[in-house]
Amino acid sequence: MAETGMDKIVSLAKRRGFIYPGSEIYGGLSGTWDYGPLGVEIKNNIKNLWWRMFVQDRDDMYGLDAAILMNPKAWEASGHVSGFSDPLVECKKCKHRFRADQVEDPSTGLRASKCPECGGAFGEVRQFNMMFQTQIGATEDESSTTYFRPETAGGIFVNFKNVIDSFHPKLPFGIAQIGKAFRNEIAPRDFIFRSREFEQMEIEYFVRPGEWEGAFEEWRKNVHAFNEAVGIPASAVHELEVGDGDRAHYSKRTIDFEFDFPFGRKELYGLAYRGDFDLQAHSGASGVPLKMVDAEGEEPVMPHVVEPSFGVDRTVLAVLASAYTEDELGGEVRTYLKFPKVIAPIKAAVFPLLKNKPELVTKAREVYTMLKKFVPQVMWDDNGNIGKRYRRQDEIGTPYCITIDFDTLGEKPELKDTVTIRNRDTGEQERESIHNLLSRIV
Repeated sequence: MAETGMDKIVSLAKRRGFIYPGSEIYGGLSGTWDYGPLGVEIKNNIKNLWWRMFVQDRDDMYGLDAAILMNPKAWEASGHVSGFSDPLVECKKCKHRFRADQVEDPSTGLRASKCPECGGAFGEVRQFNMMFQTQIGATEDESSTTYFRPETAGGIFVNFKNVIDSFHPKLPFGIAQIGKAFRNEIAPRDFIFRSREFEQMEIEYFVRPGEWEGAFEEWRKNVHAFNEAVGIPASAVHELEVGDGDRAHYSKRTIDFEFDFPFGRKELYGLAYRGDFDLQAHSGASGVPLKMVDAEGEEPVMPHVVEPSFGVDRTVLAVLASAYTEDELGGEVRTYLKFPKVIAPIKAAVFPLLKNKPELVTKAREVYTMLKKFVPQVMWDDNGNIGKRYRRQDEIGTPYCITIDFDTLGEKPELKDTVTIRNRDTGEQERESIHNLLSRIV
């Protein structure tokens, strides 16, 4: 994270209560991060927007929240137990481990032969399974072993029959889920981009065999629509067609949506056509038929799947990187986060012009309470002078600052019951009736 831009984002994220290092008072725990009061708001805003766009606003989607722990046979059937691995090398001297594809000799661009930390020689490359194991029940033997899920998709596939039996959907339809996933990453890096505990927003969209291309194109467009909605500019997102040799064996097409992060262009989301691999695998391993009758009188069919997969944490990071802005306002350099209103953790902040004037504080509290009933993400701020409050709210991305002053109280009769409302992006201020505030900030 040597990039200056990344340093600034990480510093702001901690200072303003977006994201903290996990277990920091104990020296931290590599690959874990805690979302602070503002971070959890922006994270929930992203998840709520995704859920509304792709579940609640559609008639062909069903939501799910599957358990994190599953019968280990499900992970054996999906191939995760035998094949969910990364190449690992271990230093013979200091015993530190590294992902083999991330340890390069800067002079050649090839994999380094010596440890970057102590100069010791590496051992042979071996595969390292990234699933976290745990034990179920009081005994600790092979029969009690299970895993923290490495992706949320597994819970969707094992509940496919339940959704069919409960709701009798017709193809095409999708099942969506937002939830935690866990991967024992060898080398977590780049802030929240690659961590050991993270959150996913995934959809398995089921189609008739041979009809996947139309669904694939629809979801390709949906990915870009979601990026636009959360404030990720189209110019910073690039589609990478994954080649034959790099795709999963069951996939006929996969697109990686890459974003220009401050540390380089990296994968943000994925879109894959998975065929009927997953349902066939789980049907065979469980002995439960997973075909469905799509129309009366037709033979049961095994649906094929198009899978759009979104990372919550990577979305948060891309949104922060996209929103981070430095400019000059009033002859001073300022930093602000240019969030869309729907994503901003605080929609508006309410100020009394002076906190030592009871009549101003009382009126400001009335306005604050009125707005808070309808917009929970409204903040009260009376700390410091107005200029400092504006800068603080700019830095956390608050779109509007509302100031109650003496004109609000009727010092100028024509301005009674109006307030000063300031726009974050332009710094411009205007008078607005208290009665119109709600429509301005939502």
